[in-house]
Amino acid sequence: MVEPLKWEDGAVRILDQTELPGRVVYRTCRDVGSMAEAISSLRIRGAPLIGIAAAYGVVLGVWGAEDEGELWRRLEAASERIASTRPTAVNLFWALERMRRAAEAHRGEGSDVIREALLHEASEIHREDRDRCRAIGKHGAELLPERTSVLTHCNAGALATGGIGTALAVLYVAWERSKEVRVFVDETRPLLQGARLTAWELQQAGMDVTLICDDMAGWVMSRGWVDAVVVGADRIAANGDFANKIGTYSLAVLARHHRVPFYVAAPLSTWDFSITDGSQIPIEERGPEEVTQGFGRNTAPEGVRVYNPAFDVTPAELVTAFISEKGVALPPFGEHFRRWSCGAYTSPNRGRSVRKYRTKRKLFGTQRCGLSRNGL
Repeated sequence: MVEPLKWEDGAVRILDQTELPGRVVYRTCRDVGSMAEAISSLRIRGAPLIGIAAAYGVVLGVWGAEDEGELWRRLEAASERIASTRPTAVNLFWALERMRRAAEAHRGEGSDVIREALLHEASEIHREDRDRCRAIGKHGAELLPERTSVLTHCNAGALATGGIGTALAVLYVAWERSKEVRVFVDETRPLLQGARLTAWELQQAGMDVTLICDDMAGWVMSRGWVDAVVVGADRIAANGDFANKIGTYSLAVLARHHRVPFYVAAPLSTWDFSITDGSQIPIEERGPEEVTQGFGRNTAPEGVRVYNPAFDVTPAELVTAFISEKGVALPPFGEHFRRWSCGAYTSPNRGRSVRKYRTKRKLFGTQRCGLSRNGL
């Protein structure tokens, strides 16, 4: 299985996903600036992997600190820098909060001790994600019949995580169990993460994969060729509304019309129990050139107005089930989410943009097990 990120001798080696599928290129991030750039430019992408990268980015940020005072200044600056990269994926902020708490646990013990504690915590976040992915796959595989045809969107596989993926983990585990799995992959406009990444990843694994354009999904469903839709998520609100790659909402509507089960697979770190519904999820908007000059070629008239949100929000009512490392949640989701909420991330910004709260001294917050601001 492909490994998109690895810690090596004081640096982070990453698979540059902007080069796929044409070239397999690895780059080395040696400081927080290069890691932040890798996240912003989508060299590293996928909510769980962004969280892992954020944790290692903090380590890179404090690596050369000569004393504890300098370490704390660097930690604050590194957290600020990374927090400004991608506002929608909550795993990033969850990881930064874990790193802050790991450092706080050793305050006053010297820079060497804190630095090693931070590296250990980043390694644990990475290791835990591998385990979560496997658990998600096992729970989700139970939902698929022995012969199944699944549609997926964007990339929620090994390239997006520290393990075998979230949505794709469901398919990998089903396949490992000798289930007959056929996969339709949406190309995922405008950056073609489905065509460039998911199709490539599934081919590398030897699975049966068929690539389709985004606007073919409804027709394929109408032909009876899709037994289930399985997607990942970048942030899930307390009521089950969730943000995922743009185009996901359309798939959910199509799936409901064609009576196709619609499953969302994500680790618990993707839930944000501080926001009551999807209207509070911050949606990242990216540059117009991704639409007008995709991959270096002009595909639109000069000066045309462009709207380019990276994500959309799908209402919980369109979701058949959520799959996490804790199990499968069926509607109504409240009781399941209440049981899952221990240790989950809660952001103090309650859906506002990063810019609104990045000047606060305490950037991130957590929710104690069993407590909820939204009645779950």
